Amino acid sequence: MKPPKHILSAATIVLNEKGEILLIKGPRRGWEMPGGQVEEGESLKAAAIRETKEETGIDIEVTRFCGVFQNVSNGVCNTLFLGEPIGGELETSFESLEVGYFPISKAMEMVTWKNFKQRIEYCLNKESHPFYIEF
Repeated sequence: MKPPKHILSAATIVLNEKGEILLIKGPRRGWEMPGGQVEEGESLKAAAIRETKEETGIDIEVTRFCGVFQNVSNGVCNTLFLGEPIGGELETSFESLEVGYFPISKAMEMVTWKNFKQRIEYCLNKESHPFYIEF
């Protein structure tokens, strides 16, 4: 089977009632927002909800579509949402070494992989929605 020519992913910026952001520490990229590839027959929103649950143990409600970051040369399209927790308990998985809620200023220091910090900034700035960023 040939690999897909394009990859579609969905990630969520989850903010709790204290305004803290939910992050995972992955084995390859360090601290980041929960998210991953959209499965065949799955909506973007459903993928964001599923990936958050799989990686963090937290059930969420998606509250807003934020925008898209497209890696043109690698054929990857990353969709981003805002969400809030509605249940579940923090727990790690094979995709997350650590999980937790962090103040936004601390989270922005923790996230260091490529343009992930920029993705969070765009999502938190509701005036920029919807955005489309090519890189």
